[in-house]
Amino acid sequence: MPKMSTMNSTATNAETNTEKPATSRPRPLSPHLQVYSWLITSTLSIFHRLTGVVLSIGLLYLAVWLVIAAYYPQSYDAFADFSASPIGILIMAGWSVALYYHLFNGIRHLFWDMGKGFELKNVTRSGVAVLILTVIFTSLTWAIAMKVGK
Repeated sequence: MPKMSTMNSTATNAETNTEKPATSRPRPLSPHLQVYSWLITSTLSIFHRLTGVVLSIGLLYLAVWLVIAAYYPQSYDAFADFSASPIGILIMAGWSVALYYHLFNGIRHLFWDMGKGFELKNVTRSGVAVLILTVIFTSLTWAIAMKVGK
């Protein structure tokens, strides 16, 4: 019967008589944020996911409004007063920003699905266009809402 080795399969530096160079550093086991440079595309991708979550939460607000309007008319004035308060306006403004951003970035993704706009300069330009359109349409929506509300 052959003699089995008692040596561990992972040998240490002393066992192999090799030394690491003095200049080497331990390398990370997996990519980390330090190795990636921050790009507009990664930022917009994160925002797209976040706005999807914000839109889902905003739909709860809309559903509560509809239920109160349909089944609890005596509570509607209180809900309308809350919606007109600074906190209510902030909630609705955030939801409208998320809506327009998600809409325009979704259209951008549809073009990507067709294989268009993948050149680096077009990716950056379309990202900036999404941000600009979000600001313009949100501002227009709120300008109209404030004018109608007076």
